[in-house]
Amino acid sequence: MTSPRHVSRRAALVGAGALAATSALRPRLAAAAAPLAKPIPSSGERIPAVGLGTWITFNVGEDRTLRDECAAVMEAFFAGGGRMIDSSPMYGSAQPVVGYGLRKLGRPDMLFSAEKVWTSSGRDGAAQIEATRRFWDVPRFDLLQVHNLLAWEAHLETLRAMKERGALRYVGVTTSEGRRHSELETILASTPLDFVQLTYNPLDREAEKRLLPLAGERGVAVIVNRPFRQGRLTEALEGEPLPGFAAELGATTWAQLILKFIVAHPAVTCAIPATTSVAHVRENLAAASGPLPDEAMRARIAAHIADL
Repeated sequence: MTSPRHVSRRAALVGAGALAATSALRPRLAAAAAPLAKPIPSSGERIPAVGLGTWITFNVGEDRTLRDECAAVMEAFFAGGGRMIDSSPMYGSAQPVVGYGLRKLGRPDMLFSAEKVWTSSGRDGAAQIEATRRFWDVPRFDLLQVHNLLAWEAHLETLRAMKERGALRYVGVTTSEGRRHSELETILASTPLDFVQLTYNPLDREAEKRLLPLAGERGVAVIVNRPFRQGRLTEALEGEPLPGFAAELGATTWAQLILKFIVAHPAVTCAIPATTSVAHVRENLAAASGPLPDEAMRARIAAHIADL
């Protein structure tokens, strides 16, 4: 697996010691300005449109310095009004690293915990979920998703049963990198879900054809992963001047322009960029403030990036 220190320039590690003392954390978080929030269709609950992913970036093992740097990212995320943190058993040590950060930050009340079940055996799902819950050290998860549709029918039975007994709030499924869209469309059309997670950005737009409209029709919230193509998109744009129209949206960086393109789609609920940089998590959260592009401007953004 790629080292978290070399994912992209947007994943540059913050300096050691960036985590502030936790005794004053809760008052600062409570005073954080609220970013753009979008509704979860199945409940009406609103969540901030920019969340935090943990793929690769939080896979830092037992290294105390790197764990503290991840906790600093989480602190900046919550202080900026963020809520959703998303992880998976597939992400190496990311789950215990998230748990470490939550304990260090005093378990912020605003957390929206999004996890996944990822095992080929439906019988093993419940045990894996419980192990994940212990890593995070939370009473229950807000959202559990079947990762990459692995054994999705069996796992959805487990997740629905958890939701019915109050051990879980929301149920979903995920795909990534544009894979298995046909199967995901079938599931969306026929299976009750609260959330679906997929890849979408100005260059990867296949989801616009059927998945995003269908999610809107079915009342399913959409989480967008890989908004920057795991850093490759922002790296490719580095050095290119922002188009003049970016200023109309209050976007001062390519990352903000990309995130505004994504979260402005009516069917998208939350994008989850991953980073190990405090500066970048603040930059990402700022994309959820100020004007958002309308349909014509979104098309203009996508066309401009495609032409570079």
